[in-house]
Amino acid sequence: MATYVLVHGAFTGGWVWTKVAEPLRAAGHIVHTPTLEGCAERYPRIRPGITIDTHVQELIGYLFYHDLKDVVLVGTSISGLAISMVADKVPERVGRLVYIDALLPLPGESLRDILVPIPGAKWETTELALGPARELIEGPMFEDLDPEFRAWVAARFTLHPIGGSPRKGPDMEVFWKRKWKATVINGSRGSNPSEAHQRRTAEKLNADYLEIDCGHYPHLSKPQELAQMLMRE
Repeated sequence: MATYVLVHGAFTGGWVWTKVAEPLRAAGHIVHTPTLEGCAERYPRIRPGITIDTHVQELIGYLFYHDLKDVVLVGTSISGLAISMVADKVPERVGRLVYIDALLPLPGESLRDILVPIPGAKWETTELALGPARELIEGPMFEDLDPEFRAWVAARFTLHPIGGSPRKGPDMEVFWKRKWKATVINGSRGSNPSEAHQRRTAEKLNADYLEIDCGHYPHLSKPQELAQMLMRE
């Protein structure tokens, strides 16, 4: 039996893992799906000062107060960086790292160095948050979902705290020096982050590299298959 902590990416919350958590729990595993401050059901209480660093401290506190050790720490999209920052600070609590279509900039590298601009994409921005326009959420972002489920997902998308995506990758001295048990899972039909970026992550961490035939959200479009991948040792 393993303990999984599934960390959502931008614009979503713990809800995004529902269809992945079910088969993991059915197999006897313990699964945690925290929602980070300013996201999803916690979006109405968004405030100035939320950053990826505060999200990382929140996750560290979550591991501490739930007394979680030897966890399988799973991140997707921008939470690939977040789980790495957590592992850098509390490596004794992490047994394995899993990156699902995830971002992991090197120290000093910006997200713009990694992400490929989407032509014609429209974004919404407020003083505290940003995210894709509704027409993008309801259209090409989830074209591999059936219409009913796509509408269910789109209704739950929220803007992400502006500080939740850092401009530069942080220095993580312990992280890059340690040897990690890690897995990188690439959604082969997605363009962001690129296959090249995810293969680089696998190479840098000497991690297993797997592919799944879907876009950026395998936890929504291929949850059963993804759960089986997560349970691989």
